[in-house]
Amino acid sequence: MFNPQRLSLARKRRRLSSKGLAELIGMSPVTVTRLEKANNEPEPETVDLIARKLGFPREFFFGDDIDDLDKNSASFRSLTSMTARERDAALASGSLAYLFSDYISTKFNLPEPQLIDLSHERDPAAAARTLRQVWALGEQPISSMIKLLEAKGVRVFSLAENTKNVDAFSCWRNDVPYVFLNTFKSAERSRLDAAHELAHLVLHKHGGPRQGRDAEMEANNFASSFLMPTADVRSRIPFVRRLDDLVAAKRRWGVSTSALAYRLHKLGILSDWQYRTFCIQINQRGYRTDEPNGLPREQSVIWKKVFTELWGERISKNQIAADLQLPTQELENLVFGLTGNTEPPERIGRPSLKAV
Repeated sequence: MFNPQRLSLARKRRRLSSKGLAELIGMSPVTVTRLEKANNEPEPETVDLIARKLGFPREFFFGDDIDDLDKNSASFRSLTSMTARERDAALASGSLAYLFSDYISTKFNLPEPQLIDLSHERDPAAAARTLRQVWALGEQPISSMIKLLEAKGVRVFSLAENTKNVDAFSCWRNDVPYVFLNTFKSAERSRLDAAHELAHLVLHKHGGPRQGRDAEMEANNFASSFLMPTADVRSRIPFVRRLDDLVAAKRRWGVSTSALAYRLHKLGILSDWQYRTFCIQINQRGYRTDEPNGLPREQSVIWKKVFTELWGERISKNQIAADLQLPTQELENLVFGLTGNTEPPERIGRPSLKAV
């Protein structure tokens, strides 16, 4: 049977309204709405047209329901600048990630979640210290946020949304935490986004009154404290003379110049006047869009191992996409920039023998 839920999911993934899809396939908006509400069963020719226009395999529209990622369950970092279509497209990508995650879970034993509930903690900085103690991280910098999250059972996926409006988001599903990072941002910004989403997972899992702007402020404070522990920062930067000192020092914690300035101001190492001056200089130098002394982008350990193992069985990404009835590009989007090269090296044939 044709699955209307999958039609709605594919439409949202392509950032189309019902009216936009209707125009694309030459039908009325009422017809599209009836299709998505299961009031009409489409003709085979209509399904072919929909599949071709949306860029999904025909078989995709005849599969079982896919878990919806509800907007109230996802913790988006930037809601104000995001359009409804951008939000729905990102959520649809999350639903496709569920499909891929379930597929992988049948073949591999992935790490069990080791996150703790810190919703009772009123001070985000204290919550960050508590989690560091529980995870035995001490005061040392974190070399890779993605590697750390994966080791603690978080499923990390990428969002190839090609927009600055969708930073990152996180959610819980069947007691498994998920984090989605936009690869359109710098490596430093992605690290901060990952720590920010970790805060939502441990501080705001059960919702409650601390939502909206207050929740975002708490997550910001948690992320800053988690990535830049107080004792380590104070021992390395007792005082600051000029902005270039921050540009040189920030690589230790893998953060942006502006994030380090914010942290130093919170710790009282930068005065109000210094902080305002540095913020002006950061804007003047263009550091908010082009980070100086940048870091290489972090990569996933889990997905790299998974794809390498599957390649050993001659199972390619194209085959996985076909098994999941997904466009290959959608699978690539979920792990874009996270896996590096997992394809086997090109085979070199045996040299031909030559009569001499």
